[in-house]
Amino acid sequence: MADALLAAGLHKTYRAAVALDGVDLRVGAGELVGLLGPNGAGKSTLTKIACGLVRPTAGHVTVLGHPAGSTAARARTGYLAELFRFPGWATADEVLELHQRLARRRVEAMSKGMQQRLGIAQALIGEPGLVLLDEPTSALDPAGRRTVRELLEELRGRGVAVLLNSHLLSEVELVCDRVVIVDHGRTIAEGAPHELASAGGVEIETGSGLRRYPDADRAQVPALVAELVADGEEIYGVRVVTGTLEDAYLSLVGEDAR
Repeated sequence: MADALLAAGLHKTYRAAVALDGVDLRVGAGELVGLLGPNGAGKSTLTKIACGLVRPTAGHVTVLGHPAGSTAARARTGYLAELFRFPGWATADEVLELHQRLARRRVEAMSKGMQQRLGIAQALIGEPGLVLLDEPTSALDPAGRRTVRELLEELRGRGVAVLLNSHLLSEVELVCDRVVIVDHGRTIAEGAPHELASAGGVEIETGSGLRRYPDADRAQVPALVAELVADGEEIYGVRVVTGTLEDAYLSLVGEDAR
């Protein structure tokens, strides 16, 4: 089975500005991949190239074996832009009748969260094999974000590939099989969320105070405790500090990414 999305040597230049500088990216069938990076890293440009809205300067992209932007690729691609707009005068029915019927409330009367749900709905019409989602949970409350997570897991179970572009690293960490981090138009890290998240060390509370071992891991805890007890320390608590995807992300792209 062809990869849902395959980008090779992807370059994109806007006049003197380099948006993508040789990005390679693969999303397998049924795989949920998070695309991370600071503003201006090239994430949205890559997504737009994948759905055929922007042409690359060099390199190529295929969707389910078809050139990105071709009729065959578009027929199997769902897309939700970060800053999408629907006609304010239209009803949800009129928007989705391009593909399928949904609701009757006018778009201009909907909350931003409801419009976000409408955008996700239109991206899923037509049984796409690849869904490109650009900040799909940006306007949603916690309940809405959970609904989107459940939807993404359902899509994965149906064999639909998803490329999720999001600044909400905690959401990406919860649902994505793999994460790709880009910066300045280049891929700087790739792997499963737990592989990228480094260990945070060990903290041991003793009678004389808190001892921190930033380079230690869980396997070293018994030896550390035994050493402290041998030195006459009383042990009141042990905590293995778990690193997060956010920690790894900030260490890779720098504190400016905040």
